[in-house]
Amino acid sequence: MFVQHLPGHKGRSTEHRGTDPAAEAVWTIHQLQELLQEWIVHWQNRPHDGLRDPLMPGKALSPNEKYAALVAAAGHVPVALSAEEYIELLPRCRRRINSYGIRLGHRTYDSEELNPFRRQPSGAGADGRSWEVHYDPYDISRLWVRNHHGGGWITAIWRHLRTAPTPMGELAWDHARRILAQRSTDRATEDEIAQAAVALLDRAADGPESQPVKSSRPSRRSRRDRKVAARTRATSEPAWPRPAPEPLPASQPVLADDEDDGELADVVPLEIFDARKEAEKWW
Repeated sequence: MFVQHLPGHKGRSTEHRGTDPAAEAVWTIHQLQELLQEWIVHWQNRPHDGLRDPLMPGKALSPNEKYAALVAAAGHVPVALSAEEYIELLPRCRRRINSYGIRLGHRTYDSEELNPFRRQPSGAGADGRSWEVHYDPYDISRLWVRNHHGGGWITAIWRHLRTAPTPMGELAWDHARRILAQRSTDRATEDEIAQAAVALLDRAADGPESQPVKSSRPSRRSRRDRKVAARTRATSEPAWPRPAPEPLPASQPVLADDEDDGELADVVPLEIFDARKEAEKWW
């Protein structure tokens, strides 16, 4: 229903195909993807004659309105997203995998899993060489590279994570880089920016220094430093299930032979929500 309106559409048979449909194809794959996403937004809010409610048979509903009506009548079961699904929702860009790793935001990321793909084309994207990279703006410690050949994700770690283990995001990193740019005409290295960002966060965490009563108001830069540090602390804890090692089990107390730990209650399983069965019910 979407492609039939695009130039270069071949139709359902040769009589609807035209003389040279390939010459009329002017949209790239990425442009078609953006058009399709925009078309879906309009389609979801457009009334359809086949979507009607038994309580309002004279009104045609849009897919969003029909979904809202069914959820209000039958409810829904919220399902937590997996780590892979969260990675899919993160901001993305395209980068090449060089011999030293991946450069993003004046930082270098690397992993042993990238060895087979160094300086190799991805076979995807506009140029066919760059790789799809997803990153977390609130955590610069790692990024994720889509494996276009084997599937899945490759986690690449920031090269200076051991020397700068303080949790930080893009805001603190960019602020530290601007401070170094104002102090010197030379371009700051990655290590200098990392150390400046860590020093900034450590200084903000220690609190203001003792000042006399008649001291002047704090400078604009110091207020900006505190604001950056506060936002960094507020977003240092990830709100999504990042893969992490499982915690060690807590030690259980040893019961004596004559002690009774009590009987376990019967487990009552919950029924699985079936949207098709719920739609057949009258509420």
